[in-house]
Amino acid sequence: MDDILELIPQRHPFVMVDNILQSDEIIARSSLLVRQDNIFVSNGELGEPALVENIAQTAAAGMGLNSKAENKPVSVGYIGAISNLIIFALPKVGDVLETEIVTVNQVFNVSMISGKIWCNQVLFAQCEMKIFITQ
Repeated sequence: MDDILELIPQRHPFVMVDNILQSDEIIARSSLLVRQDNIFVSNGELGEPALVENIAQTAAAGMGLNSKAENKPVSVGYIGAISNLIIFALPKVGDVLETEIVTVNQVFNVSMISGKIWCNQVLFAQCEMKIFITQ
């Protein structure tokens, strides 16, 4: 998890990504083990804000990893808009989430992404985001 902190601006207790599984110019995939001490866990379930943050942090970590590979500084991104958010189910403590984001469009410093979260190959959440990237 320490390596992930080099790629995202968030710090404990708001880190919602454990590992980057894949990253290239278009796709980033991450994993997250839902732990009882997660700030967004209530009654044994991970809440909706954590799922949104997980998608955003997966995008940030993927972009950060790509920047590091090019020997560039890691940029900071801000969520500008969230659309078409659908939460199908909430994960439970002990579940391992796999999140995939796809960069749909990049115009100047704005990325449009599509994100999906699965647990045991079942789709738990999806949305689109507009992310503004600072240099």
